[in-house]
Amino acid sequence: MPIKADVQLDAKGLACPMPIVRTKKAMNELTEGQVLEVLATDKGSKADLAAWSKTVGHQYIGTTADGNVLTHYIRKGNPETTEVAEKTFAQTISNEDIVGKSGIVLDVREAAEYAFGHVPGAISMPMGELEARMKELDIDQEIYVICRTGTRSDMAAQTLSNAGYTKVYNVLPGMTGWTGELETSI
Repeated sequence: MPIKADVQLDAKGLACPMPIVRTKKAMNELTEGQVLEVLATDKGSKADLAAWSKTVGHQYIGTTADGNVLTHYIRKGNPETTEVAEKTFAQTISNEDIVGKSGIVLDVREAAEYAFGHVPGAISMPMGELEARMKELDIDQEIYVICRTGTRSDMAAQTLSNAGYTKVYNVLPGMTGWTGELETSI
């Protein structure tokens, strides 16, 4: 049975962070309770949009898949709650400043993105697995969260912080600005 959406957004062919950027803009046009249908081909969009929705107070209803097209459904939350909730994670660190630091580099990109090139020694924990796997991380160690552009890592840093991890940093600008050594696992 198809889900009735009030507005449809076509984000097919766009990579992170663009599906979230476009979704945020479209959500601003909706009224509380309306449902946005987002069509996307970025495999990471499922975890990204679910985490973003939770962070800002919208209801992530779910996703269906038809071939390589993912259809996401998000219900707009209370605007007073969502505008207050949407913020960027305060503790940030630059790509250059994590080089040589002790601590954990946590890569929250999808497994395929990680496989084709990551910071040496980084742990792969895709955004969609973070809540289930975060207990694998040492709460007393510094954790440097990195993704492609800083968007997913921002949400992941907030998720870790909300779970009691205090030594968490969002690495900016992320892998798009990484000029250091790369490891692959292909």
